Amino acid sequence: MTNTSRSESLFQRSVKIIPGGVNSPVRAFKSVGRSPVFIQRARGSKLWDVDGNEYIDYVGSWGPMILGHAHPRIVEAVQKAAIDGTSFGAATERELEMAELIASIMPSVEMVRMVNSGTEATMSAIRLARAFTGREKIIKFEGCYHGHADSFLIKAGSGAMTLGIPDSPGVPRSISADTLTARYNDAKSVTSLIDNYPNEIAALIIEPVVGNMGCVPPKPNFLSELRALCSQNGIVFIVDEVMTGFRIALGGAQQLYNITPDITTLGKIIGGGLPVGAYGGKKEIMSMVAPAGPMYQAGTLSGNPLAMAAGIEMLKILKSDPSIYSRLEEKSSRLEKGFQSIIEKHNLPLMQNRVGSMFTVFFTKRNVIDYDTAKAADVKKFALYFNEMLNRGIYLAPSQFEAAFMSDAHTDDDIERTIEAAEHSLLKTVQ
Repeated sequence: MTNTSRSESLFQRSVKIIPGGVNSPVRAFKSVGRSPVFIQRARGSKLWDVDGNEYIDYVGSWGPMILGHAHPRIVEAVQKAAIDGTSFGAATERELEMAELIASIMPSVEMVRMVNSGTEATMSAIRLARAFTGREKIIKFEGCYHGHADSFLIKAGSGAMTLGIPDSPGVPRSISADTLTARYNDAKSVTSLIDNYPNEIAALIIEPVVGNMGCVPPKPNFLSELRALCSQNGIVFIVDEVMTGFRIALGGAQQLYNITPDITTLGKIIGGGLPVGAYGGKKEIMSMVAPAGPMYQAGTLSGNPLAMAAGIEMLKILKSDPSIYSRLEEKSSRLEKGFQSIIEKHNLPLMQNRVGSMFTVFFTKRNVIDYDTAKAADVKKFALYFNEMLNRGIYLAPSQFEAAFMSDAHTDDDIERTIEAAEHSLLKTVQ
C-alpha cells in the first residue's frame, strides 16, 4: 500500500478551509473512496506527490500536457515573459501572435477572442450565438460538459456525472427551460427538438469527441449531419474543442472529421498548462463582439502574457513537428492493444474507446456510445481498479467518466509498466 500520510494530513487541513478540500470537484477522489494525493512536482510523463511517490501520469492536467510536464521550451518562454511583467491589462503583441497562430491552424477561425478558461469560452460563445440569431434556446447533448455556466449544468458530464449531480442547485428554471438536451450520436433527437421549437434555437453546442463521460467518439457522419441541420435551420453550430483542439489532430476534431463550425471554443493546450480559453469563428459572427459590436464580453486577465507565451511556444512546437501526432497515435495504439489483450485473454467484462491520444477503459461489456451506455459502467469496480493502479504507480483520473491522455513524453517503458500494472489491477478488481 502506497504511503500517502502527508497528502492525508494536507487534505484534513484543506477540508476546514476549502469546500470539500479541493478547488475543483474532479480532484476530490470522493468517487474512488479515498482522499486525494497532493502533487508536488512533475516532469515529462511523471508526477511526484508530497510523500515522494512517483506516478506515470495519464491525466496530464486534464489534457494540455501533450508534450509532457515542464517542457524546457515552454518553461523558458514563461520565465522570459515573467521578467517583463506578469499582467498588464493592456494589449500585447503576444495576443496577436496567438490569434494568428490559431487562425493559421484552424481555417474555420477567422477571428478569435482570448478568455481565461474553457467555461468562459463556451459561456461567451452561447451569448454570441443568441445575439447573432436573436433567439434564446440552445441544444446541448446529454453527458457533454461545457464548463459550469448555468446553461450547461443540465445533464452535464464530467464532475457532475461522477458525483451524481445531473442538475445543479442554483440554476434558474428560466435558464433550464432554454436548454434543450439531445442524445449524443443520435441526430434524430436533434431533428425532433428543431421540429418542436421552430425558429427558437440559437445554437447547438457539442464536444465532437466526448471527453467528459469518458472518451466517446462520434458515429460516422454524425457531426456532418449536425452541421447540415444547423445550416438548414439558421442555428449556430458550436464545436467545443477545449479538450480536443490541437490534441486529437493539429487542427482538432474539425480537421479529423472534416467539419466546419460556425464557432469553435478552445482551451487546455493553447495555454501550455496555464489558465486560458478562447472562442472564435466566422468573421460575420465574431464582429458582433464588443468593442467591434454590441455583444459585451470582457476580461481583465484575458490574453495574459504568461499564458500567451506558454501557448505560443506549445503551438509552434506542434505546428513545426507533425511527427508528434504519429508518435502519439503509435503510443496510444500500443497501450490500447495491450489493454485489449488483457481483456480478451481473461474474458473481462470491459470495453475501451479511443480517439488519437484520448482513451477510456469502461467497466461494462456494452459499447459506450452515449450518456445512457456510459452510465451503465460499474463505478464501484472502477474505484477498486483506480486504487490498485495508484498503488502500482499509475495516475489515472479519479472517475470512470473522464478521458485519459497520452503525451509525447511517455516512453516505451511507461507503456509496458502501465500494461503490466493494469493486468494485475484488473484481475484483482474484476475476477
